[in-house]
Formats: sequence, structure tokens, C-alpha cells
Amino acid sequence: MAQDRNLQILGLAKKAGMLAIGCESSSAAARSGKTKLIISASDASERAYRNARISADAGFAICVVVPYTKFELGNITGRGSPATVAFLDKGLAVRFLQGLAQEQPEPFAKIWEFLERSANEIEQYADLAHPGNPIPSGNRRTMQ
Repeated sequence: MAQDRNLQILGLAKKAGMLAIGCESSSAAARSGKTKLIISASDASERAYRNARISADAGFAICVVVPYTKFELGNITGRGSPATVAFLDKGLAVRFLQGLAQEQPEPFAKIWEFLERSANEIEQYADLAHPGNPIPSGNRRTMQ
């Protein structure tokens, strides 16, 4: 049952456009700082996993091997059989890891707690920097 919920979260992220699917897309997202979690299929090659780890390290992201095969990830994402997938939304990544932690506490609980804590700290700092105001977009109109 928990696996189904985790796969549903993955599917929801895909529908929302919040996944980078495949090794190249995941690596690019990590290196540009757009992701905090890269998941690697349980049957991914050592080379694919190593590349995901290198990209994650370069982009200050977390890389974990999940109990899903490339086939299962492909069924959810609709893209062949990707060895790696990256979450572009931190909230969905936290929910995904929370489900894995409930199912298999030993390998995933500490990772989930870390990612959840870092997500909360980022929100707190954003609130302190811009109390009551949305974070500025960077687009300004100049007065003439």
C-alpha cells in the first residue's frame, strides 16, 4: 500500500511538471540547483548511479537508490525505463521520502528528516527576509 502511495506521489510530480526524467535531465537539474533529491532505480547501472551521485554532490542534492526498478519508474513517468529521476519540488520530494521512510525506516528515515528540516529552514529564512511580502521575482519596472 505504501509503495502505491509513493508511486502516486511520483506520478503527481510528473503531471505537475516537477520531475527531471533520465540521467541527463536529472544531472542538469542538480547542477543548476533546481533539485534537492535525485532517485536512482534499484536496477540502475553502477555508471548511472555514479553519475547521479556526482551531479548530486555538485548541486548540493541528495541521491538515493529507491526500491523501484527502471521499469516501474518508466511506467509512472511514461518515459521508457529511466535509471534516475529528480524531483524539482522540495515538498513532493519530502513526501516521497516520508513514504519510503515509513515503509523502510532504516535506509530512508534519516534522509527524510534531513530534507524535511532543510525545507523548513529555507521557508523560515525566506519569511525573515521578506516578512509579509512575497519573495521578489527580480522583474522591476523602472520609473521614467
